[in-house]
Amino acid sequence: MSHKVFYWDLSACKDVEVDDAELFTALSNRLRDAHRRVGSLTLPEDQKARVARRLLAISDASKHDLARASARLDALLADLDEGRVPDNRD
Repeated sequence: MSHKVFYWDLSACKDVEVDDAELFTALSNRLRDAHRRVGSLTLPEDQKARVARRLLAISDASKHDLARASARLDALLADLDEGRVPDNRD
């Protein structure tokens, strides 16, 4: 089974088909980087904790549905890129 993964890096903006092992590796690398990013946020503790909980929920979801977790991670990172503190949707 393969999935389409959308890489949002504008320098390599293209659809890439990958198998599950590659998707898992790509998502786990992105999650690792996102955890580092959340750890370095300069936000009040309650807001930082909210973002960290959302990221943990996404990490947990990745155990069951790689494609959905990837989409949720994209949404979280888009919020952070825009300077928005995500709410507790997850």
